[in-house]
Amino acid sequence: MKVLLAGGGTAGHINPALAIAETIKHHRPDTEFLFIGNRGGMEQRLVKQAGYDIESITISGFQRSLAPKSFVENVKTVNRTVASSVEAKKIIAEFQPDLCVGTGGYVSGPVVRTAAKMGVPCLIHEQNAYPGVTNKMLARRVRKVMVAVEEAKKYFKDCDVVVTGNPVRDEILTADKAESRKKLGLDQRPVVLSFGGSLGAQRVNEAMADFIARSGKDGRYQHIHAYGSYGDWFPGLVKEKGADIEACPNLDVRPYIDNMPVCMAAADLVISRAGAITLSEIQALGKPSILIPSPNVAENHQFHNAMALVKAGAADIIEEKDLSGALLIEKADAMLSSPETLAHYTDNAGKMAITNASERIWSVIKKVLGNT
Repeated sequence: MKVLLAGGGTAGHINPALAIAETIKHHRPDTEFLFIGNRGGMEQRLVKQAGYDIESITISGFQRSLAPKSFVENVKTVNRTVASSVEAKKIIAEFQPDLCVGTGGYVSGPVVRTAAKMGVPCLIHEQNAYPGVTNKMLARRVRKVMVAVEEAKKYFKDCDVVVTGNPVRDEILTADKAESRKKLGLDQRPVVLSFGGSLGAQRVNEAMADFIARSGKDGRYQHIHAYGSYGDWFPGLVKEKGADIEACPNLDVRPYIDNMPVCMAAADLVISRAGAITLSEIQALGKPSILIPSPNVAENHQFHNAMALVKAGAADIIEEKDLSGALLIEKADAMLSSPETLAHYTDNAGKMAITNASERIWSVIKKVLGNT
């Protein structure tokens, strides 16, 4: 069997594609895979690191601004759309896939659309509560639409939609809180895990600096915080606010968290952006959370992701326009000082979790292949 996968632009589109490939490989080890990514996109690195072959096309999205520069870019996008479809057709004709799976991002548009026109059975997977424009445009061209949350179904009218959830890493599903805390050398004080993405988020870092500085001075909580590749200034800001990170054993502050399953399992409270995969992991571990959606993403989808949890009583939210260190501390203190509140969020987050997403996705794939 040959499977073609397309998705890119962000890790939120790429990692689900990789997870789907791993699921298929688990059930059909003889499967041959090929990814198509945007030329120069981060998928080039991530897919190759995972050991898969990848071909490239060039595509971009439309800009909504009326500025002359945006008009010029949109003309280029029209030309790239036509050219990328030609490139995709050539790759598909050579590879001859039995199945094509798109996971969102601009690159999946011409690939899935062209594959469907060529008679290849196609599926798409939408990770967010509010679907991206590419998946909404592709929905009627594919055999089935897989969505991560029930709330997303309403945006796909007259389509065959199945709720599968987002694939969650086995390391998350099997992580143990007590064992993780022991590995990290943590004591019985509450543990706060916070991060704003691999690059870092300035507003999140600024608010967390107040919170972490207070904990450095009073020792009330243990913190694990990742400030991202653009946040080298963060330790200095905390020091300005009265706490030396190096001298405070309850503060674990670093650029990246490369052992996220362990850190998240150990946490009593997670403070983060509202990316779809992060939220699926929070739900899988039943973690209380304060979500700070990024306002700088397509379709404002992180806000919709966060609100799906808030409406279910599974998380609290602070919009970035309202974010301050004082408000963050107030909300965190209220949650961490009330075992009943933590239990409420834990229970509701766990109820939202779909821990068998990979098997649900494989079930959909089997049905589609059985109908070809």
